[in-house]
Order: sequence, then C-alpha cells, then structure tokens
Amino acid sequence: MIGKLTGIVDSISEECVILDVNGVGYLVGCPSSTLSLLAVGGPASLMVEMKVSQDAIKLYGFASVEEREWFRLLQTVQNVGSKVALAVLSTLSPRDLSRALALGDKAMIGRAPGVGPKLALRIATELKDKAASLMSGGMMLGSEEAGAIAMAAAPRGPEADAVSALVHLGYSDARAAEVVARAAQALGEHTETGVLIREALKGMAR
Repeated sequence: MIGKLTGIVDSISEECVILDVNGVGYLVGCPSSTLSLLAVGGPASLMVEMKVSQDAIKLYGFASVEEREWFRLLQTVQNVGSKVALAVLSTLSPRDLSRALALGDKAMIGRAPGVGPKLALRIATELKDKAASLMSGGMMLGSEEAGAIAMAAAPRGPEADAVSALVHLGYSDARAAEVVARAAQALGEHTETGVLIREALKGMAR
C-alpha cells in the first residue's frame, strides 16, 4: 500500500496532479485545497489513500494527515464515494467541516458539488459522533496522526477554552463543542471566553 509520495510536480489539472517520484509519474486525485498549494516543477509531499478495485488502482493525495482522515471518514456515509468526499474537502476545510457537523449545518455541507439536501443531512447526522471521536483521538489512529487532526479541527483560542470549561462542568466533548460553536457563530469571532461560556450555558437552558 502507498501511504505517502514525495517528488516533483510534473503537471496539475482541475482535479489531479502528476507527481514525478524518481522518474515514475503517479496520477493522484486531490481536493482543490491541496492543489492550490502545488506548483509545476516544485517539490511536493502528499499523504496518500490508495483505492484498489477490479478495474483500476487510484491514488488520492492530501497536504495533511487530517484531510486524508476526513476523506476516509466521509466515505463511511452511505452514497459518499471518493468523488463526493473530494468535493466536500474542496469546499470545506477540516475545521469548517468540523464546525458544520457540530452545528448540524447541512446547508454548509450541501455547498459541495454533488451533495444534495438529503445527502447533506445524512452526512451531518451520521458523522457528528464519529467526528467527535476522531477529533479526540478515539478512532484507530496513531497518536501523532490523532494529535494533528485534533489541532486542525478542534476549536481554538477562546472557543477551545470555553469548550474545556464546559467539559469540566460535566458536559460531553461533543455537546460542549456544539453549543460553543453555536455561541461563536451568534456572537462572532474574537468573542471573549467568558462571554462564550455564558452564551453557551444559555443555549443549554433553551
């Protein structure tokens, strides 16, 4: 199995890159977020997911471990294949996707090409608990990979402090992340921790 490729970018198209690794050109499908970081003739190191079928062997590459793990997780949802998973990751960053799942925001997920309202709802419903487990490192990942995912997708700054405070009060990680995300969305970025906590607790009481 191929887990990582490092080489020189030979060419870039709308959905994939040809990566020259010691004279061998690998065709690798990538989300736009990864493609935007690459330049023809420049070096690149991609985390790779390899899909083997009766008809073909396909490679999918990502700029980070967390994007690759989200790609895998998205495909655990019925009717979400590689193409749809790439479309979601091309539309939403791991942190945006995490927030959309915490809020149950199917409209945000539905912005991805090929994701209709029913599929967006299924993704939001089925991945909410799985995503919380992934972000806390509870899935079958190495500690380094789990840590990288948590850093990329979890709340940061005042939001992280507010979530931590609610967890210490006895709320679950998933519930705390959900209400803090809603509070941050309502109050805007850069809101102080204390204000976020008060708003989140009000949300709990509603």
